[in-house]
Order: sequence, then structure tokens, then C-alpha cells
Amino acid sequence: MKTATLYRFLFVIAFTGILTSCNKSNSNNNNGTSNTDLQTNSDDQTRVSTETDAALDDVNTAMTVQYNVSGAALGRELMSRMVDGPGSGDSTAICDAVISADTSNSTWTITITYNGTNCALDRTRSGSVTISWPAGQLWRTAGSVVTVQFNNLTITRVSDNKKITLNGTHTYTNVSGGSLIDLPNNPGTSITHTITSDNMQITFDNGTKRTWNVARQRVFTYSGGYIITTTGLHTDGTTNGISEWGTDRFNMAFEVAIITPRVISQACSWQMTAGKVALSNSVGTTTITYGLDATGTSTGCPISGATYYFELSWTGASSNKTYSVILPY
Repeated sequence: MKTATLYRFLFVIAFTGILTSCNKSNSNNNNGTSNTDLQTNSDDQTRVSTETDAALDDVNTAMTVQYNVSGAALGRELMSRMVDGPGSGDSTAICDAVISADTSNSTWTITITYNGTNCALDRTRSGSVTISWPAGQLWRTAGSVVTVQFNNLTITRVSDNKKITLNGTHTYTNVSGGSLIDLPNNPGTSITHTITSDNMQITFDNGTKRTWNVARQRVFTYSGGYIITTTGLHTDGTTNGISEWGTDRFNMAFEVAIITPRVISQACSWQMTAGKVALSNSVGTTTITYGLDATGTSTGCPISGATYYFELSWTGASSNKTYSVILPY
């Protein structure tokens, strides 16, 4: 996967929260909260989720360029299939970061240090991500686990200068085994990764600090390009497919469930071609449905110049009050 192109997609998804906010009033609804609060929560969740995925994609890149980590003897050369930028397979494989590795101790580490460059989309990143695992473990081995530590990873959205800062650890598991760079040569196969965390600490642009939980699965396949299918792994009572849960910036408990898998397709310009998520709290449920045309109908890969749309709907928990809008992304 080409890093710059994937980052462009992640920005589009994160930006949908702003687009929706611009198309809704700030009046209070019947549940005592404002539409602005609802959209802020949606934007928070979307940004945290997509930026976490972006950091984990960087982790994949950083581990793959280290041939003694990936298990690919030609790891440096093979990375040229997946990343943009100078020196494919070297410390500059991530366009806005430098990769350094230490394999001299019983625990090996790779550190990704972000430099604040706006190289791929309308956001900048600073801080670092540290990957650690037992010496000699190959990432392509089934069941391999690495610990990913976010160290003041700060993402600034240039359009409004709003920041989120991520800290805490994620457990990243290569459940199926295999390397993503091998998928184009093995059609019909898949690689499954899981991401879990119980201490992801988030600082929002207003200084509010919260701790979230994460439980997601991503399945990578290849058919005319890479396809990434994301589902939630957590269950709470009768609700399945939960991918994130915790307390939002307004100190309200929430959970996000992936109702239908989110699908990203390289053949469709790295856009979200399908998926539906629901963000629920005590005042209502916000659902976002992706992969639609302008009429709200599910569509396939658009023709050149065409645009995907999403539908965002909110339903109050204690009233029949609803809001709905269809917008491009």
C-alpha cells in the first residue's frame, strides 16, 4: 500500500465530521444536548479511529523495512511496492517520520519519530511511536504480538488547527501470519491483524483528557488492489461488533459498534466503499453509512470524477427527534 495515498483517504474520513457540523444548526435537541456536541463526538471518534489506524499502518511499514523483523530477505526492496518517498526500505519510508531500530537487547524496538511535515494531507504529526517485541520474533509468524506505545503523538488538523494527542499502549497481533507485501502474489489469501487497548489516553483540543478502550480486527486481501475490511471485536450485553468505548470529552459514556464492516479499497482510490457504524450514548445514537451515491443508494466503484457519499443520522434516546443528512466525502 502506498503510504501517502492511504493517508489521503484517512484525512477524507476524518474530515467528514467537519462537513457535517457545517450543515447542522447549533440548536438544542429534545434530549438536552446540542447538535454541535453530537457532531463534536462524531468527529472525535472518527479522528481517533482513523489516526490510530494510520499509526498502525506506519508500524507495518516500519517493521517490514527491517528484514530481520519482517522475515522477508528482500524486505527493503519489496517495500518499494508499498510506500512512496526517497530511499524505499530505509529510515525515510514514512514521509513525515524517521525510523530507527535497536536489536541489541533481549527486547527489540523500533521507534517512529514524526517531524511535523505536512507531506500527504491537510494534517501534521509530532511525537513518536515505539514498537517492542521479544528478540528474534518475526512479524510474519502467525500469532506474533508487538506492543505499540504512543508517546505524545499529536495530530494537528491544518484546516482548523485542532489537535488530538494520543498516549498509551496497543497490543498489535498478526493473527493469521504472513506479510502484506506477499498478498499481490497470492490471490485469494488474507492476512488478519487485531488491535486492542485498555489505556489509550486522548487529549482533545480543549484540554480534556479521557481514556478509551479499543478492540478492532482488520483483514487485508488483494483483488486488483489491496482491500482492508475492519470489524469490532468487543461485546457488551446484546451489542456486538464494538470497536471503541469509553467516556467522551463531555464525560458521557459511549460505545461505537461497526454494524457492517468498513471496507477500504485501493482500486477505488483508497475510499471507503462500504460500512456502517453507530456511536451510542445516553442521549441517542448517531449512525454513519458509507459507500453511497448522491441519492443515498449503495454504489460500487465510481467512474472517474464521481464521488462517494455518506449518510449521517441521529436518533434521540428518549424522543422521536431525528436528524439526517447526505454529504460527499
